[in-house]
Amino acid sequence: MNWYLKVLRDHYLDFKGRARRQEFWMFTLINIIISYSFTGLEWATGSTIFSMLSLIYSLLVLIPGLGVSVRRLHDVGKSGWYYLLIFIPIIGWIWLIVLFAMEGESRPNEWGENPKGIGNDSAINQIGRE
Repeated sequence: MNWYLKVLRDHYLDFKGRARRQEFWMFTLINIIISYSFTGLEWATGSTIFSMLSLIYSLLVLIPGLGVSVRRLHDVGKSGWYYLLIFIPIIGWIWLIVLFAMEGESRPNEWGENPKGIGNDSAINQIGRE
């Protein structure tokens, strides 16, 4: 739950930097659970209030969801514009899932330091290269 709250609290409008796989996938998982909970409650009660709550919730997490997706793409060395692959049915969706699942770059890239904190020390990176 902390990963989810971190995205909402600390990175609500943040499209810069990098996001680890765990941050991205935990945020996504909790969003799916909450969305399906609203759907289940609507089916169980027959009340449309849960549809409205689901819509409001979806609008509230739209921006942080886009932000964590863009930052996840940055972590694998891709521009946030790659998110537009979502508009290519099936192939684009699969490609995005693969990009989201990839290990992030271990070294700093143009979007910042490795969020894992590993591979940021240039002296350590040089061991065995001489």
